Amino acid sequence: MQMVKRMFLGLLLVWAALLLFMPKEQLYFKLERELAKQGIELNENVIEERLSGLTLKGVTLYVKGIEVARADETDLFSLLFFSRLEVKGLHMDKGLENMLPKSAERIVLMHSILSPTTISIEGKGSFGTIEGKIDLAARTLYIDFVESGEIGMFKSQLKQGEKGWYYETGF
Repeated sequence: MQMVKRMFLGLLLVWAALLLFMPKEQLYFKLERELAKQGIELNENVIEERLSGLTLKGVTLYVKGIEVARADETDLFSLLFFSRLEVKGLHMDKGLENMLPKSAERIVLMHSILSPTTISIEGKGSFGTIEGKIDLAARTLYIDFVESGEIGMFKSQLKQGEKGWYYETGF
């Protein structure tokens, strides 16, 4: 029994040390470099490193040099076996307002090693409230509009289901 306790304590200490000393900013900059290869650029005003993640303030998203969206605050949180990306105050560029929602108060993406091929999505904004998932294995995106708001601009891309409107696509 003592051996099991020591092993468990050792694993817990290794996990805590990894979490504490993980080079969070360097991992973020590596992510930026990988996104840049796809023509996606992130420009942030402030990066704040925390014990279990990063907070980015004033983030602007560019795709192939064109500004697409701005976010007031982006929070990256990771416990190594569970990760969460929360975007607050997302505002789309005015040129895209006829194709996409104008703004989102909050968008949350979550990933867990218990379901390694699935990323869950939650959100609230001018479009209403959404829930969904990204299936990485099947390469599909499914978004269910739980409470519909202003969806007129992209209603033609939505499908009517038993529970209401939903969006589904492959990538």
